[in-house]
Amino acid sequence: MGVNKITVVGGGNTGITTAFLLTAKNLGDIVVIDLPQFANTVKGKTLDILEAAPLLGSATRITGTGSYEDTADSDLVIVTAGLPRKPGMTRNDLVKANAEVIKGVMAEVVKYSPEAIVLVLTNPVEIITHLAFRHSGLPRLKVLGQAGVLDGARFRAFVAEDLGVKAEDVTTLVFGVHGDDMIPLTRISAVNSVPLTNLIPPGRLEEIVRRTKGGGAEIVSLLGTGSAYFAPAAALTAMASSILLNENKLFSAVVNLDGEYGYKDVALNVPVILGRGGVERIVDIPLEPAEKAVIDKSVAEVKELLAANA
Repeated sequence: MGVNKITVVGGGNTGITTAFLLTAKNLGDIVVIDLPQFANTVKGKTLDILEAAPLLGSATRITGTGSYEDTADSDLVIVTAGLPRKPGMTRNDLVKANAEVIKGVMAEVVKYSPEAIVLVLTNPVEIITHLAFRHSGLPRLKVLGQAGVLDGARFRAFVAEDLGVKAEDVTTLVFGVHGDDMIPLTRISAVNSVPLTNLIPPGRLEEIVRRTKGGGAEIVSLLGTGSAYFAPAAALTAMASSILLNENKLFSAVVNLDGEYGYKDVALNVPVILGRGGVERIVDIPLEPAEKAVIDKSVAEVKELLAANA
C-alpha cells in the first residue's frame, strides 16, 4: 500500500491544527484546501508545518491550495469548513449556512476522490453528516462525523481533574447528539475498570456531566470570539489514525443509521469500530428507558431540521 493521502477542507484554526497533528503522527501526505481567496494564506500555513516536519520526525508532505484538483485520489477527507459558532448562537442556528457549505464540498469531494472516507466536523454535526451522506452518494458507513470523541475527551478530562487521576486511565462513552441532550453514559464509564458511580458522589458526577455538555459553550464564552480547536483537532486525528492505520478502535462517532437502535434516515453518536473501511461495525449497547426517551426527543428535533434543509 502506498502513502495515504489526506485532505483537510478548511484552513482555519481547527483545520490547520488538525493538519499539524496529522503531520506529527506521520499518517500520510496532506492537502489543506480553502476558498481560492484564502489560497495564499493556507499555503503559508502549510509551508510552516512542512518546515516543522523534520523536527517532528515526520516524512509528511503537506501543501495548501484553493483548487480541489489538488485533492484528487484522497483516502480520507476531513471537513472542518463552515461557519463557526459565535457567542449566543446555538448549533441549530448554523444549519442553513453550513448545509449549503457541505453540499458544495461533497460535490467536489466525490468528483475528485470517489473512494474516500469522509469525516465531518462541521456543526451541527448530526445534520451536516447526514447531508454529506445524502448529497455524496457514498456508502453510509464511509461518511461519519466527529463529536463523541471530543465530548468523551472532555468528560475524561473533567473526571481526571476531579479525582486526581491520569486521564488516560479514564474510559467514557457519550451517546446521542452533540449538545445539551448528549448522554455521557456514566453507568459504563470507569477508571481502570472501576465504575465512576463507585468513585464520585451522584451530585458531583451530575455536575461533571453538565460541564461536559456545556464544554464547547464554556470555551466560546471565555474566548469571546471563536471556538475550541485544539481538542476537536486532536479528536479528528485520533479517528483518522484508527481509520488509516486500521487500528479498529472503539469510539463514539456520528453515523448514518439504517435501523440500528431503532432509527433510520438520521445520524447520531453511537459506539463504533473504526478501521480501514470507515465504520467497520456499529456496536449495540442496550439503552435504559430514560436514555431512550432523551434520544427519541433528539431524533425528532434533528429530523425536523433535516426536513427544513433537505
